[in-house]
Amino acid sequence: MEKYVIGLDYGSDSARAIVVNALTGETLATAVKYYPRWKEGKYCNPAINQYRQHPQDYIDVLEASVKEALAACPAGTAEKVVGIAFDTTGSTPAFTDATGTPLALLPEFAENPNAMFVLWKDHTAIREAAEINRLCGEWNIDYSAYEGGIYSSEWFWAKALHVLREDEHVRAKAYSIVEYCEWLPALITGVTKSDDIVRSRCACGHKAMWHEQWGGLPSEEFLTTLDPLLAGFRSRLFEKTETADKPVGKLSPEWAERLGLTTEVVVAGGAFDCHMGAVGAGVTPHTFVRVIGTSTCDVMVATYEEIGHKLIKGICGQVDGSVIPGMVGLEAGQSGFGDIYAWFKRVLEFPLKEIVGKSDLLDEEMKERLVAEACNRIIPALTAEAEKIPAEESTVIATDWMNGRRTPDANQLLKGTITGLTLGSTAPRIFRALVEATAFGSKAIVDRFRNEGVQIDSVIGIGGIALKSPFVMQTLSDVLNMPIKVCKTDQACALGAAMFAATAAGVYNRVEDAQKAMSSGFAMEYTPNAANAKLYEEIYRKYLKVGEFTEKALFC
Repeated sequence: MEKYVIGLDYGSDSARAIVVNALTGETLATAVKYYPRWKEGKYCNPAINQYRQHPQDYIDVLEASVKEALAACPAGTAEKVVGIAFDTTGSTPAFTDATGTPLALLPEFAENPNAMFVLWKDHTAIREAAEINRLCGEWNIDYSAYEGGIYSSEWFWAKALHVLREDEHVRAKAYSIVEYCEWLPALITGVTKSDDIVRSRCACGHKAMWHEQWGGLPSEEFLTTLDPLLAGFRSRLFEKTETADKPVGKLSPEWAERLGLTTEVVVAGGAFDCHMGAVGAGVTPHTFVRVIGTSTCDVMVATYEEIGHKLIKGICGQVDGSVIPGMVGLEAGQSGFGDIYAWFKRVLEFPLKEIVGKSDLLDEEMKERLVAEACNRIIPALTAEAEKIPAEESTVIATDWMNGRRTPDANQLLKGTITGLTLGSTAPRIFRALVEATAFGSKAIVDRFRNEGVQIDSVIGIGGIALKSPFVMQTLSDVLNMPIKVCKTDQACALGAAMFAATAAGVYNRVEDAQKAMSSGFAMEYTPNAANAKLYEEIYRKYLKVGEFTEKALFC
């Protein structure tokens, strides 16, 4: 009997819904919808690193994407859908009332950014993260120990405390806190109490300092010592967490009708996009999976025997079951990757938009078309010219910290640098340096894992950049001096979510079984150029020196 599942991948800018044959992994249809308010730039202030998203955006694209995807499937598909699962960006928390409703969905908070979901790349909580790190160092328990030993401003408690300090209205109304990947399953299963929301092992273990060793979340005493404003939240949050292969319920009658599905559809637990993406890409022990997009998230799994009592320093956590139940999930990543290329593109767009776009020599339609065409061709043109520059001529050195550093050793105060510029430095040479910088940042992560005793035998790349930019991927392969396989599907995260949906619905007993049956395979493989790999060893050492100087200059 045919069985279908729906995987929903909620990224930074848009959500993707895919309808998948649960028995074969064949994707029947895909639909992509952009968050309408986010697309308009609402509730964000890049000047202070504030990035907020309205929960109504998530609801709007949920209904629209699922309906569109189902409409593209053969007749009768909807009746055969047995499971649905979400992956989302993270850590992306929001305050809720006692019903579990994010405050921004209440009329009095509808336009208040502090009542919305605080997107992963929001760095307004740098001060709070520093305070958490200081207290962890002084406390009798280091609650950051399983999160790399350094707590980040991108994570749950730092963001929550920052909002509480900043907004008395939110402070007065807030009952609890929910992660994005926990709220969406609760929404469509009809949860009406915050206390009934099933909490994600992935989100809580990696970002909220949850660990069974100390009984769940950090103690009330720790939290109130950090700031009395956190009083009571621990008791209103949770003690237990669940892995994403377990069902959290079935579609409520309301959401079954809204999505055009039945109330027998099983809803799986939620997890972060990169973790489910690693599953979709076929992660196994000793495989380093890179989810490459605006930022990167690097995910591995390891057996209990391999990890033992090791505490891996400077990464984004080691959590039992956060990726594949029965293994330890390891996470790292870069705060900027594709975003760095996009930043340089915006710099080069300035004369187009401000001079050509305001010229009196052309009519409005022609100006718009000309500017749009030129802007769209910047990255391809830069790539074509940068590829022609030999690696031995890479005299411009950049660091990849334009959005701070996630790993190794989180520090969101860091800034990007470009050095080695001369009067002969061209835009393609600078662009090549930025591409190399993102590859060097990747190598720093690989080196940290290996130095901490984690074995890496192979690399898998997923995401838009992995599929669309041979120049970036070849550079990465050369710098790492390792082959890189690229996942065939451009929706690896959504496919991973579909695998969890199939497991939760009982089609498979284990996530690994769903992986074997539903994998998309690989589209291509990049192998390192031996000559370039040798050259990059020396350039990488220069990158490390520039990074060391930058960090000392900022903090000495």
